[in-house]
Amino acid sequence: MESPADGSQGKVQLLSVVVDDDESVRESLPDLLREFGFAARAFSSAQEFLSSGCLDETSCLILDIAMPGMSGPELQQELKRGGKEIPIIFITGRKDETIRAQVLREGAAAVLLKPFSDAALLAAIKTALEAN
Repeated sequence: MESPADGSQGKVQLLSVVVDDDESVRESLPDLLREFGFAARAFSSAQEFLSSGCLDETSCLILDIAMPGMSGPELQQELKRGGKEIPIIFITGRKDETIRAQVLREGAAAVLLKPFSDAALLAAIKTALEAN
């Protein structure tokens, strides 16, 4: 399936989901994702995402590393345990090479340090979708 960001018309939009406890991220990233041509949803916690009913239709997950309750890496592990192979792009405000290496080793497509550029996010999404 071609990426919706390629300008093609008439295809089903892939759903990109943002999970971040930061309200400004939840408000801005879905708008950017829609500009890229994706359908987008945002959730304030891993638990909210897991209970949303959109797990099976999610094509790409943009996931904060540090959140109250279940962290991003913990959600990554939960999805793996459940056999869900959703490409994950982690976003974080903390430069922590140990966590970065861990989530990449566990299969994350990318780790972006906030603030990141629109181009960096789009490149990470394309890489994530191509790898899956």
